[in-house]
Amino acid sequence: MATAGKVIKCKAAVAWESSKPLVIEEIEVAPPQANEVRIKIVATSLCHSDLYFLYESLDKSLFPTILGHEGAGIVESVGLGVTEFQPGDKVIPLFLLQCGECRFCKSPKTNRCEEAMKRHAQKSTEHSRLTCKGQKLQQFMGTGTFSEYTVMNQMAVVKIDPAAPLDKVCLLGCGVCTGYGAAVNTAKVEPGSTCAVFGLGAVGLAAVMGCKAAGAKRIIAVDINPDKFEKAKVFGATDFVNPKDHNKPISQVLMEMTGGGVDYSLECIGNVECMRSALESCVAGWGVSVIVGWTDLHDVATRPINLMLGRTWTGCLFGGFKGKGGIPRMVKAYLDKKVMLDEFITHNMTVDQVNDAIELLKNGKSIRTVMRFSPQ
Repeated sequence: MATAGKVIKCKAAVAWESSKPLVIEEIEVAPPQANEVRIKIVATSLCHSDLYFLYESLDKSLFPTILGHEGAGIVESVGLGVTEFQPGDKVIPLFLLQCGECRFCKSPKTNRCEEAMKRHAQKSTEHSRLTCKGQKLQQFMGTGTFSEYTVMNQMAVVKIDPAAPLDKVCLLGCGVCTGYGAAVNTAKVEPGSTCAVFGLGAVGLAAVMGCKAAGAKRIIAVDINPDKFEKAKVFGATDFVNPKDHNKPISQVLMEMTGGGVDYSLECIGNVECMRSALESCVAGWGVSVIVGWTDLHDVATRPINLMLGRTWTGCLFGGFKGKGGIPRMVKAYLDKKVMLDEFITHNMTVDQVNDAIELLKNGKSIRTVMRFSPQ
């Protein structure tokens, strides 16, 4: 492409400081260095993790930054040593990179990576090629998809089917894979089982979809926003419980509904009290509860007897998917109409409207807003 090897000036939504509106700026994106890929982001969506970082993160040294980690785009140019990608490839950036060589990458038991852990411990400007007004910009979760162009190591990029619509499959960069995989990969939901999903945002709805795909007989959707129940039905929920309608603990409500507890529960909110409730909603003996929602502000606790009786309490990142293999499979499942994506999208906007998208998500008025850098 004509821009290869040159600095690109482009539009980006910059978070200059915590808890403040994002600012649309012209930034500079340097060419990719060795083993790096420069990507033109075609579509990106807003995830609750972006909001968590912007409003609740305790580390103020992580600003200024480019938020966004659910994106999809086209390779613009590649650096020396890149053989897996070429200009024109459709790709999805990965916030969980894969070096492919460490003991974690070689194990089927996890999607962790030693290189990812090492980079997480470093200040992200060490690898950033993005600057604004002479200042290096950090890339949220190593991606920064609220920029029209971004540069990433080839370990953190996956090539996808050229037939895939980028304004739909961008959702696979985080939320949908996280919830769906929590059900099928981590909980390993079995046919005929009973499940409870706490929280009906995009991650929770994807967990509902995963429970249904795994053959669950009964899927109980739990949320304090009754407006979300009809949407949950689309993805496979069979029952709906609003904790505000009851004067007893939600775990007790679910145990009474199911004759002793659910086989699987998935907490998709990031609230430690809900995590405990989800665990204690499981049947003793074999119940499995998965922590899916993100928070690092509080400890989570339960009484030991709740585990000694045979319940399993576990968690996952990105639904247990290894991105390099998992995302192409999910793209194929979408193209084969085995996984829904369009149904998650409640709003389409341009990146100029990112602050409107943030307000919608903060107030529970959207599931996913997909943004482009220019109108379609």
